[in-house]
Amino acid sequence: MTNFIHRQNDARSCGATTVTTSNTVRINGRFISVEGDTNTHGGGALRATQTAGKVRVGGKSVIILNDPASPDSLCPPLGGAHCSPKASSASPNVRAGGG
Repeated sequence: MTNFIHRQNDARSCGATTVTTSNTVRINGRFISVEGDTNTHGGGALRATQTAGKVRVGGKSVIILNDPASPDSLCPPLGGAHCSPKASSASPNVRAGGG
């Protein structure tokens, strides 16, 4: 299963970590990541998949493990995972979306 909730400082596939905009709900002591959250490389706005329109915090869909993201600021010139820095780590025990 890949529907574990992504949080503040969880990893991205490019080596960056997530910067959250939500500051009201925590999972395992970290703020929940929501749609549009960027990463520490700049840019890389996350897009919700399974939780879109279903599970929200502050009116925005919650991000889960492997949700995709827009390119971050290192896509050009470095390319690779910076061009699609998906959520690559998450809560070990809290899920959303598909169960």
